[in-house]
Amino acid sequence: MTSDRTRRRLIDQLREMGIVNESVLRIMQSLPRHAFVDEALASRAYENTALPINHGQTISQPYIVALMTQTLLNKPRANILEIGTGCGYQTAVLAPLCEKIVSVERIVKLHRQARDLLYDLAVRNVVFRHGDGFAGFEEFAPFDGILAAAVSEDVPPELIEQLAVGGRIVMPVGRDDHQVLIVIDKTESGLVQKEIEAVRFVPRLAGLG
Repeated sequence: MTSDRTRRRLIDQLREMGIVNESVLRIMQSLPRHAFVDEALASRAYENTALPINHGQTISQPYIVALMTQTLLNKPRANILEIGTGCGYQTAVLAPLCEKIVSVERIVKLHRQARDLLYDLAVRNVVFRHGDGFAGFEEFAPFDGILAAAVSEDVPPELIEQLAVGGRIVMPVGRDDHQVLIVIDKTESGLVQKEIEAVRFVPRLAGLG
């Protein structure tokens, strides 16, 4: 179920869907996605689909992980804020491609599980925090890139404030029935925003769990 052939099949699908960043594809082929899901779902870990994890959350579809990573890293970015650690899979894909990630998760059990799993996988450049990532994390700002793995109805102003000039935000916005992945670039002359494609993410949670 985790054979090289199975993993290569997934990578071939991602290429066919427009993922061209070979560094992203190489990392995703080597990363043990089955380690991020329940054992009962391990046989489906290399399907190109989202899967449930604990606490009503999901591990994102590999295509979406690859698309968001490729879009965020259109150029080298050293200091990344990740909103919604979840099981840590997106974090693990990003980690080899930047100097530091600050990854914030609202659900404390997910925060701890992801932290422990990535430690076991020898990922050492991630600062894990329990809290509301949509408030940013001013202690570590400014960020060269911000990636959100939960949908918000709009872009919180705190994220714009904590984004460096030249930085980029990749996140879904909208409501349950209409969500779109957007990109915001912060330039010397202002913000440039564009839509990438329709998506479906878990909603932004209220309060901490």
